Amino acid sequence: ARPMEIRPFYDPTTHTVTYLVWDPKTKDAVVIDPVLDFDLLASQTTTTSVDALAEAIDELGLRLRWVLETHAHADHLSASQVLKQRFGASVAIGKGITEVQETFKQVFELDDEFATNGSQFERLLDDGDVLEAGSLALRVIATPGHTPACVTYQVEDAIFTGDALFMDDYGTGRCDFPRGSAAALYESVHDKLYDLPDETRVFVGHDYGPGGREIAWETTIGKSKANNPQLRGDTSKDEFVALREGRDATLSVPRLLFQSVQVNIDAGRLPDAHDNEIRYLKLPLNFFRPSDDLGRPKS
Repeated sequence: ARPMEIRPFYDPTTHTVTYLVWDPKTKDAVVIDPVLDFDLLASQTTTTSVDALAEAIDELGLRLRWVLETHAHADHLSASQVLKQRFGASVAIGKGITEVQETFKQVFELDDEFATNGSQFERLLDDGDVLEAGSLALRVIATPGHTPACVTYQVEDAIFTGDALFMDDYGTGRCDFPRGSAAALYESVHDKLYDLPDETRVFVGHDYGPGGREIAWETTIGKSKANNPQLRGDTSKDEFVALREGRDATLSVPRLLFQSVQVNIDAGRLPDAHDNEIRYLKLPLNFFRPSDDLGRPKS
């Protein structure tokens, strides 16, 4: 098989790794998990990250076929619509997105017109689907747990795991978001991904440089099974669930949770402008600990 090329783009603000994957012979390409920059305090979007990615696509002379989301991210806004407009690419995500849309349509009290059937995306992907992107063939592995919509993409000897599996010295994705499940994540990683050959290359969705090490994004299934501090090949389901749920209870809410999810369940579209030509995001107040009218947490 001709070797495909993989180029990572790391966003230090959200610790996200975006991947450009292409066939050097045919120039067919896909992008996985693109980032739209967002300044939280100014509530301002910019396209610095995705512009650098688009420039690389142009320089390499690639044909961008698909923009692929591993899930509806809770820590960054997706730039899928920027790439769709610029290159005519289609956008795909796991079919579990409908569950995420239903959940957050209620949280944000979105308009009745907001569809929860995933129709904002060009394609919803099911476990075992093979997505053809010109000469590239991507196998879809449903890996729910972090969210119900999480999928892993397999191309040749490489998998792109999003937030299911991180670097082998770091761990796995958190499972405390609505409809997340540590038990489901165990089955996704231990029973499915760890069944792949040990030499399978693993490209992760985020890296945080634990202990001050350099940022990294590539490991292997073998290394993960041997070393992953939360989930090794010999970790039992009960052990993992207890550890994951215990750790999740100590984690703070992602900085951009409400802004990200609101945009990402709509396939990266920003809210429509109002009559005054300004766009608005909704932010639920006291969502995690309901309060009374004076802002005091209810006991």
